[in-house]
Amino acid sequence: MSDTRQELIEKKRIVVKIGSSMLTHETGKLNYHRIERLVMEIADLANQGKQMVLVSSGAVSAGIGPLGLSARPKTIREKQAVAAVGQGILMHTYEKMFREYGQTVGQVLLTRMDAQDRKKFMNSRNTLLTMLDMGIIPIINENDVVAIDEFKIGDNDTLSAMVSSIIDADLLIILSDVDGLYTANPQTHADARIIPVVDEIDRHFYEIAGGAGSAMGTGGMLTKIQAASIATSSDVDMVIASGSEEGILQRICRGDEVGTLFKARESNLHSKKRWLLSGGKSQGNLVVDRGCRNAIVEHGSSLLPVGIVQVEGRFHEGDIVNIIYDDIVIAKGIVNYNCVDANAIKGHKTDEISNILGHDGFFEEVIHRDNLVAMQ
Repeated sequence: MSDTRQELIEKKRIVVKIGSSMLTHETGKLNYHRIERLVMEIADLANQGKQMVLVSSGAVSAGIGPLGLSARPKTIREKQAVAAVGQGILMHTYEKMFREYGQTVGQVLLTRMDAQDRKKFMNSRNTLLTMLDMGIIPIINENDVVAIDEFKIGDNDTLSAMVSSIIDADLLIILSDVDGLYTANPQTHADARIIPVVDEIDRHFYEIAGGAGSAMGTGGMLTKIQAASIATSSDVDMVIASGSEEGILQRICRGDEVGTLFKARESNLHSKKRWLLSGGKSQGNLVVDRGCRNAIVEHGSSLLPVGIVQVEGRFHEGDIVNIIYDDIVIAKGIVNYNCVDANAIKGHKTDEISNILGHDGFFEEVIHRDNLVAMQ
């Protein structure tokens, strides 16, 4: 066992994300055998004194069988209607199975608004932490029944990373129909090998991320890499592994070399920066040069206009924006300028701002470091 893997033994607060493909048969109906096996593992880890959180897909899939549908619905309204049926079925299944293993569960349905609004973010955090303190296993899903595109998180890989950040988790485990991140697509490259550990997520890992997932799921490897970026930036280790392997959660938590481990970046984020990282929906992008990227990522500097090479999207002062280098989001922050002014001062030195904007009441930083969180 490597020292890196051995550290997983000590993890106490663990978020487990289970994808739709792990919960259903190819028919789209629930796979009760697999669900019970995973429930038993989570319950056993809870009995060991670990605080467990389950982020579960499957509400839409659970509604397919009772409604007699032959395929997954396509439109948002159809998905919401089917989810309204399936969410109750899925939760009833979990409640019954966890109760058999002596565990109490509670349902939590989230939308992006719950994380985007800082007050709601803190309310969600306080509720989840209180549930854990009371020995309750939260079962979390996106509120598909009421969520609209503008406020949807979009996939449960991202949701699980957001939850991990919100509650200061120690470990995020994403169980999928793939058993880790490979050097290339194993379906087309016979020599592809699993990457056991990723110390830093860079452009290379986005490039080798696979395409779409299985027919019953919505998230491919790309969403898992994006989730890993959120989780590791929040000081949370993350493991991608196959949910179909026997005893997979136990094996991960005892340090076995399974799946791909994404190592956390050490950070002491206060609640404001955790909210920025996990909840805020970005309204635009600021593309920066290499020197600016290094200053932000390596030295925790503020974003100055001289380092900006391109302004994208429509945003206002006080909005959250992405900071991008080499097509990768390297940071997020609260901007001091609207998109028009940001575009006008991009590439210029601080002492030129007043002449460009025509007034002296300006900020030296486009984003101050206190309102900025790096993701690399």
